Amino acid sequence: MAHVNLSLQVIPRVPDERIYPVVDTVIHMIQQTGLKYEVGPMETTIEGELDELLGIVKKAQELCVKEGATRVLSVVKIDYKPEGVTMDEKIKKYR
Repeated sequence: MAHVNLSLQVIPRVPDERIYPVVDTVIHMIQQTGLKYEVGPMETTIEGELDELLGIVKKAQELCVKEGATRVLSVVKIDYKPEGVTMDEKIKKYR
């Protein structure tokens, strides 16, 4: 399957002072995958194979709970086209 882009925003239900540390843990997990990613102010976009990216979403949920979240709200956006899509092709004119 061709590369897709997946944007993930996790909102863990934790005390306010724990939100950034929990989100940082998720971002660190994404960094460890070796996939191309870009952290934004509201979400992190990752480039890769769809099945692998969906696995990352699942792992992010589990990680938030492991870090103390009693509930996790996630927003996921997927950009797919059969021949593949890259972050570079979408944002290179802005860089």
